[in-house]
Amino acid sequence: MKALSKIEVKEFLSDNLKNWSFDGNYLKRDFEFKTFVEAFSFMTAIALEAEKIDHHPDWSNVYNSVRINLNTHDAKGITKLDFDLADTIDRVFENYK
Repeated sequence: MKALSKIEVKEFLSDNLKNWSFDGNYLKRDFEFKTFVEAFSFMTAIALEAEKIDHHPDWSNVYNSVRINLNTHDAKGITKLDFDLADTIDRVFENYK
């Protein structure tokens, strides 16, 4: 899968994934929950979805917050797979609001 240009990534984000940012290497988003259990539950739900498409996030969890960075390492950049996973993550997050 071919990496998208930085311009393509920025355009797609502004049109489709407004809560995500791009630092030149990763798509990024921070999530906050009421409790650690909610944050961990969210990560578990994402892990199951990520496994289905064989694309796994770089992420961290501190108590009630989760930071997610997406990048397709094999392509050395952002690909459609990252956008697909970001969209899935956003849809899962809707269940926690």
